[in-house]
Amino acid sequence: MNTDASSDAERARDGADAFRALHHGRLPDDPLVLPGPWDAASARVFAEAGFPALATPSAGVAACLGHADGATPAQEMFAAVARIARAVDVPVSADVEDGYGLPAGELVERLLEAGAVGCNLEDSRGGALKDPHEQAEFLAEVRSAAGDRLFVNARVDTFVHGDGDPGQAIRRAALYVAAGADCVYPILAPVDVLPLLRAGIQGPLNVLARLDGAGPSPAELGGLGATRITFGPGLQRRAAQALRGIADELRGSGAGLPGSTGERG
Repeated sequence: MNTDASSDAERARDGADAFRALHHGRLPDDPLVLPGPWDAASARVFAEAGFPALATPSAGVAACLGHADGATPAQEMFAAVARIARAVDVPVSADVEDGYGLPAGELVERLLEAGAVGCNLEDSRGGALKDPHEQAEFLAEVRSAAGDRLFVNARVDTFVHGDGDPGQAIRRAALYVAAGADCVYPILAPVDVLPLLRAGIQGPLNVLARLDGAGPSPAELGGLGATRITFGPGLQRRAAQALRGIADELRGSGAGLPGSTGERG
């Protein structure tokens, strides 16, 4: 390995190690809160607010790029992640859906080239759960290719595309942790099953938080067993809602409409 490649590998390892350390030794009421930036500007806002790390949401990035959720071409997603990672000095983990059908080695290299320190990987495709043993094999290949240069968050989709059985989620999680996953993400798990999942799943547990005030706060989710909190596309959708309000105000005031005397630009 040449000197430049060695330095790049060391930087990737240091970034992943720093991100990994944020998940350990946390108090129950102090989970790691990871806002989900959808572009470079939103990433800067969250980093400047003092969040120690960020985690991109695939649906939020897709909306920013003009795609439906799940329809973003791989090259566009990696390019978006790279722009976000370049814009901030904090670690960035990337939601890369189910890996876009890429071989594990190529997926790892593209994540590292984009500057990501971690990734989300779903265990469903096209609305159907994957075979958990096959998914575990894929995760093991990702771990082997990445070594300790990436933090792997294994998403469990049994509460989205399965029958919602907590036991099934726990069994899938055990396979993924054994394959080398750093964290497990039972997305949309009901709040009342979180203590059961926490008792049955080893290592950090990622929980999705709502932004409408109807669900528990991040601190309350931490008390129920969450190690880290993400928001999916919730922040991007809330920003879009705020922008619609601004647009409505502009229409109401006549600003920028035909006949308006407002400034250009």
